Amino acid sequence: MRICGIKLTHDGAIALVEDGRLVFCIEQEKRANNPRYQTIDNLDAIVAALAQHGLKPSDVDQFVIDGWDGEDFSQFQVLSGVAPLTLTGAPYVERHADGLLECRDGSGLILDDRAFPYKSYPHVTGHVASAYCTSPFAKTGQPAFCLVWDGCIFPRLYFVDGQGARFLECLFPMIGQAYAAAGHYFGPYKKASRGGWDLGVAGKLMAYIALGSVDEDIVTLFQELYEERFAADTELASHYRANINDAESSLAAVHDFFEASVLRLEAKAPADVLASFHLFLERLLVQEVTNALRRHSFPGPQNLCIAGGCGLNIKWNSALRETGLFDAVWVPPFPNDSGSAIGAACCAMVAQQGFVSLEWSVYSGPSLQIGHVPPGWKATLCSMPELATILAGNKPVVFLSGRAELGPRSLGGRSILAAATSPGMKDFLNEVKFREHFRPVAPICLEDRAPDIFSPGTPDPYMLFDHQTRMEWQDKIPAVVHLDGSARLQTISRHSQHEVAELLVEYEKLTGIPLLCNTSANCHGRGFFPDAAAACEWGRVEHIWCDGLLFTKTQATEQTPVDSAFMGR
Repeated sequence: MRICGIKLTHDGAIALVEDGRLVFCIEQEKRANNPRYQTIDNLDAIVAALAQHGLKPSDVDQFVIDGWDGEDFSQFQVLSGVAPLTLTGAPYVERHADGLLECRDGSGLILDDRAFPYKSYPHVTGHVASAYCTSPFAKTGQPAFCLVWDGCIFPRLYFVDGQGARFLECLFPMIGQAYAAAGHYFGPYKKASRGGWDLGVAGKLMAYIALGSVDEDIVTLFQELYEERFAADTELASHYRANINDAESSLAAVHDFFEASVLRLEAKAPADVLASFHLFLERLLVQEVTNALRRHSFPGPQNLCIAGGCGLNIKWNSALRETGLFDAVWVPPFPNDSGSAIGAACCAMVAQQGFVSLEWSVYSGPSLQIGHVPPGWKATLCSMPELATILAGNKPVVFLSGRAELGPRSLGGRSILAAATSPGMKDFLNEVKFREHFRPVAPICLEDRAPDIFSPGTPDPYMLFDHQTRMEWQDKIPAVVHLDGSARLQTISRHSQHEVAELLVEYEKLTGIPLLCNTSANCHGRGFFPDAAAACEWGRVEHIWCDGLLFTKTQATEQTPVDSAFMGR
């Protein structure tokens, strides 16, 4: 049974699940240096993705389109070749408490000049299905709560077990976009008007708040405004909650909330305001999750899956894990909409088989392409010990290996790696990537050594929890220590088959240090490099390693083709 999941809107992607195994997930931003959050505007992208894996649309048994904005249904304006189409999908949220797996049947999905039927499930259903089906709980048949908090919805709590999945409650009346909206009123991303929306602001704010300190008076002010405008029985709050399905109205209320706060916080440092707002939301989330668990008691292990864009907030994830409410907490590497194509395919799998486990690997993205490196680069074979020696010489390397990782974070497949021992390396990497000076650089560390260096240092293969750098290591690896002593750690087993693990082992042999700086290999505002040629064209790092070949800058004028014998290793 082949199921093709499709996410047409931002973070557009195509995923294929065959007999319970994820074959691939191709995010549009990771093709041809596309812009971040790229949509699928033309259905030919689906045909091309299937063809790259030797398949035609007729080889697929079922197509599933992720639902989107709309209370009863969603609509998508797309092209198939040059022909415009209107496709109808499911809404953003299930229409009633037991309607998570209710689908909308559609027709007219024209692929390769042939019309195919399709199904569509609500957007939040995909989040629940992708989070649970990829979790360790699904493998053992354990139940789990599932928290879904996206930009335009309140945090929603579900419960998944052998009987299916059911909605429990909305935790509190605050849409996820409130976090990013705060950055439009305070700090370096402040905007002069309400217009426009930067989808990357939320992640940047997590870095910026380390410049500030929590002010309990500011936290109290946000609590008062929250009660008055969102949660209490005031006229403002009641009107807001009554119009929550109107995205424009709910977002306007969030803007009003911050405009009211600006008037009373003009004398406060922006970093302090944002750090305090972050903590206000964190406390609210933890408290309401705690209250909800008192209201909803189920037998068996108490597990939690986290999904939705807010699942990328590593500090909130850690705060929920540290409550002790749960036996285990799982966040997939694609909790945001980058996992929605996988979620759409999982919806169809769940509808047929129940909430079963999906067989998957985080390295299921696009394969490295074959391209022509521009003039000025020399290609030589390069072993892992040789590459480790270059890194030990304090020279960063673009590291491209095998298939790209899923989700928004580089995990060793499309990374820039560098020694963490130099205090200036973080500044250098931020400069070459046109990033703000306060942005942290993540460490990628051998899993068995992580507890020696970080607290808690527990396995974190997808960089989704907060860790503190132990004091005795902070001066040894300054490039990966954030302003508050934290680190967005990625761990990897030294026995992993991925080549980045072999590199870390070799680097540890040379230096005694089991970690490297790890930041994404991409042009500013674009997805990961699709090939060595794109990385060389970017050209801001002297060494590029790609599946066994090392490209080094020279004065050559002759174009260097990438030998296909070395690609796809």
